[in-house]
Amino acid sequence: MPGGQEPIQVLDRETCLVLLGGVPIGRVAWADDRGRVTVLPVNFVLDGDTVVFRSAAGAKLAAVAAGRPITFEADDVEPALKTGWSVVAEGPATIITDADELRRLESLRLAPWAPDPKPDYVRIAIRHVSGRRLPLHPGGVYVEHLYPGEKSI
Repeated sequence: MPGGQEPIQVLDRETCLVLLGGVPIGRVAWADDRGRVTVLPVNFVLDGDTVVFRSAAGAKLAAVAAGRPITFEADDVEPALKTGWSVVAEGPATIITDADELRRLESLRLAPWAPDPKPDYVRIAIRHVSGRRLPLHPGGVYVEHLYPGEKSI
């Protein structure tokens, strides 16, 4: 590669799931009847090989109830090191109504950051997942000395 940089890595399913399990925020996306795509952030947890998030009544829950195809995306980046990853998951989404399952999910302590109540739990069964990672690029990080004569370690 030019400049000794590694190429973007394509991630396998297992790596994608591990990465998803390490971040608290992702994005849910769907298209309406006119093809207009909506993307909204959600707090989520990975439960096995499914994504679970909470929602209130609104466009997100309506899309799930209507059986619209749902796409989920999460990522993590480190701008100073010019590295990061992105995972996209697709699969059917359902509103969870089983009382035993709801009690079990309560134990996962999925706490949305938004202050409004989100009484409904939604599960996305991941049928397809893909991911990419931009590997660490050495260099480009600078040390700024705040005191004259200070030496770098």
